[in-house]
Amino acid sequence: MAGLGDGLTDVVGARTAKALAASLDLHTVGDLLRHYPRRYARRGELTDIAGLEIGEHVTVLARVEHVTKKPMRSRKGSILEVTITDGQRRLSCAFFGNQTWRERELRPGRTGLFAGKVTMFRRTLQLANPEYELIDTDSTDPADGLSTVDDFLSQIIPVYPAAQGLPSWRIAKAVRQTLELLDEEPDPLPEWLRTEHRLPTLFEALHDIHRPRSDADLQAARTRLKWDEALAVQLVLAQRRHSSGARPAPECPPRRGGIAEAFDERLPFRLTEGQREVGEAISVDLAGKHPMNRLLQGEVGSGKTIVALRAMLQVVDAGRQAALLAPTEVLAAQHARSLREMLGDLARAGELGAPEVATRVTLLTGSLPARERKQALLDAASGAAGIVVGTHALLSEHVSFADLAFVVIDEQHRFGVEQRDALRTRGSEDTSPHVLVMTATPIPRTVAMTVYGDLETSSLRQLPSGRSPISTTVVPAAEKPAWLDRAWQRLREEVDKGHQAYVVCPRIGDEPPSDKTERPPIAVLDLAPELESGVLAGLRIGVLHGRLPGDEKDAVMRAFAAGELDVLVATTVVEVGVNVPNATLMIIMDADRFGVSQLHQLRGRVGRGDVPGLCLLVTEAVDGTAARARLAAVESTTDGFELSKLDLELRREGDILGAAQSGRRSGLKLLSLLRDEDLIATSRRAAQRIVAADPGLTEYPGLAKLVADTIDEERAEYLEKS
Repeated sequence: MAGLGDGLTDVVGARTAKALAASLDLHTVGDLLRHYPRRYARRGELTDIAGLEIGEHVTVLARVEHVTKKPMRSRKGSILEVTITDGQRRLSCAFFGNQTWRERELRPGRTGLFAGKVTMFRRTLQLANPEYELIDTDSTDPADGLSTVDDFLSQIIPVYPAAQGLPSWRIAKAVRQTLELLDEEPDPLPEWLRTEHRLPTLFEALHDIHRPRSDADLQAARTRLKWDEALAVQLVLAQRRHSSGARPAPECPPRRGGIAEAFDERLPFRLTEGQREVGEAISVDLAGKHPMNRLLQGEVGSGKTIVALRAMLQVVDAGRQAALLAPTEVLAAQHARSLREMLGDLARAGELGAPEVATRVTLLTGSLPARERKQALLDAASGAAGIVVGTHALLSEHVSFADLAFVVIDEQHRFGVEQRDALRTRGSEDTSPHVLVMTATPIPRTVAMTVYGDLETSSLRQLPSGRSPISTTVVPAAEKPAWLDRAWQRLREEVDKGHQAYVVCPRIGDEPPSDKTERPPIAVLDLAPELESGVLAGLRIGVLHGRLPGDEKDAVMRAFAAGELDVLVATTVVEVGVNVPNATLMIIMDADRFGVSQLHQLRGRVGRGDVPGLCLLVTEAVDGTAARARLAAVESTTDGFELSKLDLELRREGDILGAAQSGRRSGLKLLSLLRDEDLIATSRRAAQRIVAADPGLTEYPGLAKLVADTIDEERAEYLEKS
């Protein structure tokens, strides 16, 4: 018999255990049994071929449509080309060498599971030398195909995430062997909770998720296993909310006649209704004794920075300090400049003629020259700077504050929880600063409840007046090369009108060469000289990427902002916060290499003035693939909240928690943050109830272990920090 924590060697054999560990990082019985089927096929039904991604290892259930044998040109032998179909789309399978027996076996009309890596050949998706298992869909005789794997003889056929040399049916056989030896251990969910929500035991759920006897059993198993994932996350967040109130916050009530009031009087525009409402909520939080932990999400250009600045000025009025943390030095420098510009002489405390209520905005980054860095450190430590702007350098133990009461974190998705909490604990010994985290990537409610479940959420949906519309067009460079020529021509036209443009690439270009056969992503350092000597010859072109020294990055960004450069060829360092109203065009190369939300963020850099913006998404992705579907979605709408839901549909669920937290592998495998809103909300209430009575889960060792298994110990430590 075997427990969930046991190794796999004695259960499935050394050879299979080694393959599972090497290819899928599965080492224990629990690892394997939580490697759930990615989908289920049924006898007589075929699996959708649409949406396959190049480079993905897939298993498809399909029917052989036709077979062609051709001689190989370069050497002796032949190629057997087998076209398979799901009834809607076709997929090519190529077998190399003299394999005449396959021609007899793979007859048109036969159905089977085909597994391999998706490649592209002559602009057609292909599986090269795939493994396959044929199924006789009309026969009930176990001798007719897949006879060694009982799972595939049932009506519901599990299809597993596979890897090279480890097809779905081999994983299914290992799972079957493991289930036969599985011990029934104490259930991690307390009996009262299972009874209240009509959930099967973990033992029953693991059997039914892999070898379902009916749709009802499969649905019940999925619901139970989703509960495990949802409750584990919500328990950690409930513990975190419970502990965050243990230390009081510095009280920062608004003050009449202070810098905040002086700033509001000078504003050259009216705040939107949303900005006023969110600002009032933040003001109330800052005046309280409990630490504010609030997430401010809003569309690109919705005015989050002005909301944050008004809050920081309230803190300065209370005689305390605020810190603004940005993910890159380019953005930190941009923030410092824009805050000083908005404040004017209100940011020149100590200078001749400055108002009495003025403060100082200090920039502190890792690449500052020694003299400037020393002065910035002194400004922060002495309290001379009411607002300190910086990158992760602010997290250094060498940085001290006189009285840090408020932390603003821009683009929260770029930071892990550990970084966020490092600043949270930078207050005095007995207080915890108020925290406002901001993102221009709109977040669906379920993600807010799960990833940012320790935070109150506020949204800015209304754009300030004066923002120009942005149109987006996909440029299929492989299919229509003339469109790419037109894109460069359009860039020249914008420059001729006195405007500027961005060209964004997914790679810098100074990385070591890859041994992969496919073309590497387009790089800044490769493309910039090509443009300079080719289609954009004569234009003033600048280069910007993350590995430039800080002073060079700042100089390039200043030159572009001042109109001294026509074109900026850059990586995603321009994704957030960069504000150049004269930039009207953005061309994104290899746009399929970026996520939906990232593309939305990037195009938000244009259309910031009084001229409409244009974003061109250049891609070689083939029509009909998931990559092209993503680009088509970005092309179709500029509604970031709508795109955030689409992004959630397209991304692997486990990646969301992992990316937003510590970047390590997540245990979220079944829980859908898009479709399981009710379950997440219910588990949240259950977690609050459990933690209120037992914050340390001492009475629930099974739940404590569930948390550790779903969210690894390192991430749990990050999440539990306050």
